[in-house]
Amino acid sequence: MPRGILRTLAAVCAAVLLVAPAAAQRFDPGVPQDIAPGVALYHVTDQTLLDPAGPVSIWLLKLDASRVRLRSSLANDEVLGTETVAAIAERHHALAAINAGFFLPNGDPAGALTLDGQLISDAARPRGAVGIQDSASGTSLIFARLRASIALQIGSRTGTRVPIDGVDTTRIRGKLMLFTPAYHRDTDTAAGGREWVIDGRPLRVKGASRLTGKTVIPSGGYVLSYGGTTTPKSLRPLRAGTPVMLTTTYQAVDGPSDVWQQARDIVGGAGLLLRDGRAIDDWTIEKFAKGFAETRHPRTMIGTMSDGTIWLVTVDGRQPQLSAGMTLVELRALASRLDLVNALNLDGGGSTTMWVKGEVRNSPSDVTGPRKVSDALLVFSAENGGGRP
Repeated sequence: MPRGILRTLAAVCAAVLLVAPAAAQRFDPGVPQDIAPGVALYHVTDQTLLDPAGPVSIWLLKLDASRVRLRSSLANDEVLGTETVAAIAERHHALAAINAGFFLPNGDPAGALTLDGQLISDAARPRGAVGIQDSASGTSLIFARLRASIALQIGSRTGTRVPIDGVDTTRIRGKLMLFTPAYHRDTDTAAGGREWVIDGRPLRVKGASRLTGKTVIPSGGYVLSYGGTTTPKSLRPLRAGTPVMLTTTYQAVDGPSDVWQQARDIVGGAGLLLRDGRAIDDWTIEKFAKGFAETRHPRTMIGTMSDGTIWLVTVDGRQPQLSAGMTLVELRALASRLDLVNALNLDGGGSTTMWVKGEVRNSPSDVTGPRKVSDALLVFSAENGGGRP
């Protein structure tokens, strides 16, 4: 056989060997249950999705981004407190829902959270986040490891600029906090701190500072709260009638930062798995607790395919006979086998919940049943207003 033909055959064989393992990694999630136009539900129990293999139960929602709207919603429609995913979804008449961001026991989000363009939970540490954008063609998602903060400008554009130390969270002594209408009817603070109401268009300080705590938050404004009775020098210009500005900054470690200003909702996670087709294998910057990535846990994931198709995924765990859960590496492998190009690990453990049309489909790991959470991602039909009145 001529040498040139031999070289060609060798090249073809090598190409097949290179492509075959990648193709073999993909899997068919099976026949879906059609929930609504553009919404399909799958249940997968393929033990080879774990390494080493073991029992696993995975529920997956495949969403046509042109036919659905995805929105984030708080428990009880405010920061304080928690609620089950089912209760949040039913109150908003959603088609389906999963749990979303990490949170503290009182419901305080533990990462970046923006609702309707308003930052209600800042993030000093860059962690994986997903931004939700709306357009005439449907819903689109952006992914990155993200920092989020707000700064206060007092007076003119050249006036005093003061960083906000926390948004919609417990006040700390010596720190300046901002409370938005999403927090609660009032600041829920004790006496002994300085609080200023800012309201109007443009924003202005309304009256003198208060020392009694529990200042009512105006529906169109905010409350600034400083943890101490003595006003620091930087805040002394805050007098009745003083104009102020609030500037939100998003700093993305991966990709451009300016696109995040256009996101309607932003939900923080912990563990960016894939971004623009690139596997993330170093999570050092996100500073996880020891064992968080390496131990199998129940997991919740959101991701997108190259054509914009959205997948919402829950992996049951901590139930040896039913499902072992997944490590972040196993979850990333699952994302790749679904042909996702972007994927983010959301809150998991006992919080992992998938609710579809009146029923919790997965098996939450807490013995008491579905855990109450701080916020959820809700799926609506685009034909019915996308979840907005």
